[in-house]
Amino acid sequence: MFDSSETPIIAAILLVAFSILGWGFYRARPFGKLGILAWLQSVILMAPWLLFFGLFAAGIYINIAGILFLLVISTGVYIFLGRQLRQAGQDVILKQKATERLASEASAAEANPTAPVIIVEVLPIPEEDMSAIKGIFGIDTFFATETIPYQEGAIFKGNLRGEPEETHNRLTKSLRERLGDKYRLFLVENTDGKPVVIVLPSRTDPQSLKLGQKVFAVILLAATIGTNLEAAGLLLNFDLLTNPSRLLEALPIGLGIFTVLVAHEIGHWLLAQRHQVRLSWPFFLPAVQIGSFGAITRFESLLPNRKVLFDIALAGPAFGGIVSLIMLVTGLLLSHPGSLFQLPNQFFQGSILVGSLARVVLGSALQSPLVNIHPLVVIGWLGLIITALNLMPAGQLDGGRIVQAIYGRKTAGRATFATLILLALVSLGNPLAMYWAIVIVFLQRDLERPSLNEVTEPDDARAALGLLALFLMIATLLPLTPALAGRLGIG
Repeated sequence: MFDSSETPIIAAILLVAFSILGWGFYRARPFGKLGILAWLQSVILMAPWLLFFGLFAAGIYINIAGILFLLVISTGVYIFLGRQLRQAGQDVILKQKATERLASEASAAEANPTAPVIIVEVLPIPEEDMSAIKGIFGIDTFFATETIPYQEGAIFKGNLRGEPEETHNRLTKSLRERLGDKYRLFLVENTDGKPVVIVLPSRTDPQSLKLGQKVFAVILLAATIGTNLEAAGLLLNFDLLTNPSRLLEALPIGLGIFTVLVAHEIGHWLLAQRHQVRLSWPFFLPAVQIGSFGAITRFESLLPNRKVLFDIALAGPAFGGIVSLIMLVTGLLLSHPGSLFQLPNQFFQGSILVGSLARVVLGSALQSPLVNIHPLVVIGWLGLIITALNLMPAGQLDGGRIVQAIYGRKTAGRATFATLILLALVSLGNPLAMYWAIVIVFLQRDLERPSLNEVTEPDDARAALGLLALFLMIATLLPLTPALAGRLGIG
């Protein structure tokens, strides 16, 4: 049971949740079956979150097994609805194609147009190249109706006549056959939600790091190694800067933290190699409080689609998070009376995920005022915090890239704004949140540049994995309430 002081919080959560769902249904209803199926998918995505945090606010805790069960059920239903949505969408597309084909044939019979593209303004692309570009469009791929100058290239408005991925591949292949590697073709959504084609010169591609930037990356790497060792010294109750002779004592923990950072970057690198995408050198962000905030890694080549953006963005937190979790669980299993660290039991109230795992492994030991733990517990915990911070849905953080890949740029922009507001509020009581908010605002707030095919969305399995990653991020950063910690036997 929960006391009366928690009632307004629970009521507010339910009110906001049902208001969002009700507004979504109101907007989805005019779109018929497609709209209702899409709305049901959003309900399924929100259901585990609402159930878990609603019960959490009410003082009822769902263990890890229950959480995983909810996620599995939610994923299965989400995938099923996705199949139904695609099947219904195919029917609509076929009808739309038939209608557009009849309309275009009637228009052609009356006007007898001689070219599929109408140039309305003088473009920065040379006339000879423009003629070649016009030739790639057709009635069965993208029927261009208007050309607008854009930066050093052009935007082609018109009607998409096929599946986005297949159409983009055909147009790109045709453009390459005609003009080689001189131009890049983007398929993106316009401000009105309709697909448009953008053609830009390849000289606008992302550039590799210059020598000075690489030197700066090396300097940041050295500084991060230093802050890792300093953070290790602080955990051992001494300042390494004033006691350099104790370096060997701090070395194991410092190297453990750095191992998590390296695993994170290896994850990014492996998936980038798999998709033939070039990454810049990582710019590590030193932080004395936890050793490091992670690293900033830029794309040095264009991404083919949002699926690749998702895979590369998720791979880093997945590798780093798994390594951290293995360290944490191993450390908990190795903990015994006489271990190196003795922490107050309230320390385990700082994270739902860590507190729950510690309760499962250590059991009644968490009721003691001081809990003996192995150093791997601290290393794994710090690794999970670093991973969770990078999974926050903001800008070019891994979490921001994941949200952009799954839900699009508009939602990613809103998520970035909401995250910064939340960090600003949390920073009133936690300086770490303030430092991280400053890093995001000055270095990571912008969204990732569009991929070549921005229209095709990732599949349902990737959406489910993204949901799981964001859920674990919240479970890592959200603390246990004293009441719930008491019910779990922590403290």
